[in-house]
Amino acid sequence: MLRFSKKADYALLALQFLATDGNASARAIAERYDIPVELLAKVLQNLARLGFVAAHKGSHGGYHLARPTSSISVAEVVQAIDGPFAVTACAPGDERCAQFAACTVRDPLWRLKNRILSVLQTTTLAEIAKPGGSTVLLVNAR
Repeated sequence: MLRFSKKADYALLALQFLATDGNASARAIAERYDIPVELLAKVLQNLARLGFVAAHKGSHGGYHLARPTSSISVAEVVQAIDGPFAVTACAPGDERCAQFAACTVRDPLWRLKNRILSVLQTTTLAEIAKPGGSTVLLVNAR
């Protein structure tokens, strides 16, 4: 099953929240989505370190987007949190797999990964922040 990690889910939720509501604290975002605040705070700190959000201190402290929503892709966020996207255990040139020489599904699966990655790369935070915009259609990725 292909799925993002909980941290990547939380990162996308937090970015979507900031895109629609502007500045917010980790606590406000965590309460909105019923996420453990400590975990979300770590995700937001990671997003700040990577340049997706900026933190501001003071009585109305919190986070805000550091970049325009149209310049942040879903792929960029997921890979920043989870690492490189993969659908198989092997990678191009990885001949350590015992089935590498005889494998007949590896290349088609790599092509599938590239199609999925292409959709994630072209889907921006601006799109998922729109009302009803959180649906990514893989059907059109040919």
